[in-house]
Amino acid sequence: MSRTIIVSNRLPTKVQRTAESLTFQPSEGGLATGLGSIYRQEGNVWVGWPGLFVEDEAEEQHIEQELSADSMAPVFLTEAEIRDFYEGFSNSTLWPTFHYFPQYATYEQAHWDAYVAVNEKFCRAVLELAGPEDTIWVHDYQLLLLPEMLRNARPECTIGFFLHIPFPSYELIRALPWRSELLRGMLGADLIGFHTFGYMRHFLSATSQLLGHSSQNGQIETPNRTVLVDAFPMGIDYGRFVAAAASEQAQQHEAEYREALRDTRIILSIDRLDYSKGIAERLRAFEVLIQRYPEWREQVSLIMVVVPSRDQVAQYAALKEEIDEIVGRINAQYRTISWTPIHYFYRSFPLEELASLYRLAEVALVTPMRDGMNLVAKEFVASKADGKGVLILSERAGAARELSDALIINPTDTAQLAEAMHDALVMPEEEQVHRMTAMQALVRQYDVFAWTKLFMDRLAYSKIKQLTLATEMLTTDATAQLLNDFTTAEQRLLLLDYDGTLAPFHNLPQRAKPDQELLLLLQALTADPRNHVVIISGRDRTTLQSWLGQLPLDFIAEHGVWLRPASEDWQLFQPLNNSWKQDIRPIMEMYVTRTAGSFIEDKDYSLVWHYRRADVELGEVRARELLNHLSFMTSNTELQVMEGNKVIEVKTSGINKGTAAARWLAAYNPQFILAIGDDRTDEDTFRALPEDAYTIKVGTGTRSLARFHLSSTTDVRNLLRTLL
Repeated sequence: MSRTIIVSNRLPTKVQRTAESLTFQPSEGGLATGLGSIYRQEGNVWVGWPGLFVEDEAEEQHIEQELSADSMAPVFLTEAEIRDFYEGFSNSTLWPTFHYFPQYATYEQAHWDAYVAVNEKFCRAVLELAGPEDTIWVHDYQLLLLPEMLRNARPECTIGFFLHIPFPSYELIRALPWRSELLRGMLGADLIGFHTFGYMRHFLSATSQLLGHSSQNGQIETPNRTVLVDAFPMGIDYGRFVAAAASEQAQQHEAEYREALRDTRIILSIDRLDYSKGIAERLRAFEVLIQRYPEWREQVSLIMVVVPSRDQVAQYAALKEEIDEIVGRINAQYRTISWTPIHYFYRSFPLEELASLYRLAEVALVTPMRDGMNLVAKEFVASKADGKGVLILSERAGAARELSDALIINPTDTAQLAEAMHDALVMPEEEQVHRMTAMQALVRQYDVFAWTKLFMDRLAYSKIKQLTLATEMLTTDATAQLLNDFTTAEQRLLLLDYDGTLAPFHNLPQRAKPDQELLLLLQALTADPRNHVVIISGRDRTTLQSWLGQLPLDFIAEHGVWLRPASEDWQLFQPLNNSWKQDIRPIMEMYVTRTAGSFIEDKDYSLVWHYRRADVELGEVRARELLNHLSFMTSNTELQVMEGNKVIEVKTSGINKGTAAARWLAAYNPQFILAIGDDRTDEDTFRALPEDAYTIKVGTGTRSLARFHLSSTTDVRNLLRTLL
């Protein structure tokens, strides 16, 4: 029976060492809550680090036994791995880069090596548990390499990945020396999830720019598979926070606070100590509020809760010092005997006490500089049973994409934030209730359980779609059958595309000349009189003649326009004219002018616009525009507009690789047929061949008429070599 394996850096239970023994403290985080219904099901398991360094083998076994009883499997890290993988690469390289603080990022090779090693350690731990039919859901930035590692070891597994922090723009991700490895690591998954469409868009851009993978409608075409990318805004356990806010403990705490604060109105700020949270900026905004609106003095106080985090790290220690200084200065300047402007707490609070603060506050400040989602905003909304209260939310938090009824602000605009606080304090109750009710309905509907179900359903769908659309990989057994059929046949026809099939693509098409290996391979194949080898290409006849004309090959050039059996002269498929070029060329020239790096290839009876050397994203946009433009111009004509691999081509319709290949079928009547191609134009060849032909698509595993697929030109050459 298949099962689900959850993988994250931390387990949902934290193991701590006391003077007497080890304690096991369950996490109250949203992820642990949302996934609780999955990993505790029979047979399922959660793999992760238990949160402490263990060097005693007996202690390790004790931890394993305790956690195993609750469906968890620990991965133990050494002190060096905790330092270099977790505190180093994860939190000193990826965290600042992904949160738009590149000035804090470090680029240490030792940290990267540790990151790779720990991802491999996690991979080994998962492989001990995972079978080929299992579903594996990997979480967050500490394990970006893990999906690819798992894919290589368990290609049949269903693998999901979710990133809980922002994914930065291409301009930031490109600064990482290991950016390509990280992207390829993520692409090992079948489904990659982000909190917002914006993060998803940045990821698609990065994979396009850095890896050259095209995407459409959130589907990335990798050399082997189609990877689905989507946005899944994470929610909270809404009912839990409603219950906590309504509890007797929370109400008791609120009454105590209210007695101490008397009639002072409360603005609330709750955050972990981090430079991405905008804590210092909101303190300055509060100071602007009481400077600009003196009437709020002795009327409004800010309760600021900062949860300790990594305060031994230089940037965090400096931030803590800055916060202490600002709070001290504001309180020293404005405090009176009966009023304290800022009540500052540097510690965490239990849930009921936290809920009482949410109940108490009229305004919540959630103003990070950058945040993946920020669940504090949703917790505040869920806790406001009476529907009163105002949420002030940073436009750079993922939650801002959903909670549009909050007051959305730019966290670096101190004046705007101060004005938002003033507006919140004077907002009529009717408007407060209207806004809060709308946000509560949304947070209630899209809670953490809905998030979990949506991701798992989408993951299952992505796998089904892959299996439905993908052609079968040319397996060892299929290769053996192909070789047997080839050996026993007296007449064999090999239809081989050139670019992307026999030779890799080149930014300059004229530099994709056949190398010595390919020439020797083709020479050996054509040496056998039973083999009829046809180069079936979109290239012009002059280039093919120049590169391969010395070999006894048959040629189909310009997608079937020109034909040449071995040792004969070139002939047209049918009489053609090319007077239409004078109308089409100016259009293409306009797009060359608008797209640096693009150029026109002028063949005898076709025109081709190449954009492989252009900026990836601009090239894709211009290609769509040109395709639409040319399709409109050529409608109701005898011309055809074709889209290939980084090319747009116009030629006479009705002539293609398939119609040309049919002539060779009729001429040779072969007992064995092998056709290999890599792009849409080769589908015409596959379509024209009988069902028992060996048709192979090179590259993407998306829908194709081919029976099989291979990953690369190297695989194609290896296959042809076996035929010798």
